[in-house]
Amino acid sequence: MAWDEWEQAKAGIAERHSAQMQLNKAGPGPSGSPGGVRSSKAAWTRAGEGVGTLRGNIRNALSKLDQEQKGAEVNCEVLSAAAQHEAHQPWSEYLTKVRGRCGALQNLLEKTGHDQLKNDDAIREAFNALGERYEDTAGGDHGRGR
Repeated sequence: MAWDEWEQAKAGIAERHSAQMQLNKAGPGPSGSPGGVRSSKAAWTRAGEGVGTLRGNIRNALSKLDQEQKGAEVNCEVLSAAAQHEAHQPWSEYLTKVRGRCGALQNLLEKTGHDQLKNDDAIREAFNALGERYEDTAGGDHGRGR
């Protein structure tokens, strides 16, 4: 989710529940001083590991897809074989990009969990850059219209 979408979601919830809670401010800490919102380093790390597992699964799927494609003779007279052959390249390219996005996201989640991204601005900037870099994988447009 892009940072702007997150900000919009928080604003919408705050409007509906303004008397009950505020998502963008923390109450006083245990000592009575203003506290910050804390996140679990372990949760960020687990999220990164989960994305890493997805990345590995995509790698395995790509490998199997490529193995099956290499062994297939394309008979253009059989429409299903010709369609499968035509769809292979855009799907392979798309999955390769998704795998790259997973790797970048895994790295970002793990850095956030290890406090390498110290504040909201740094995290926002990193996630926005990720969204811009992999914009072509966000909507799932991978060879439509063919």
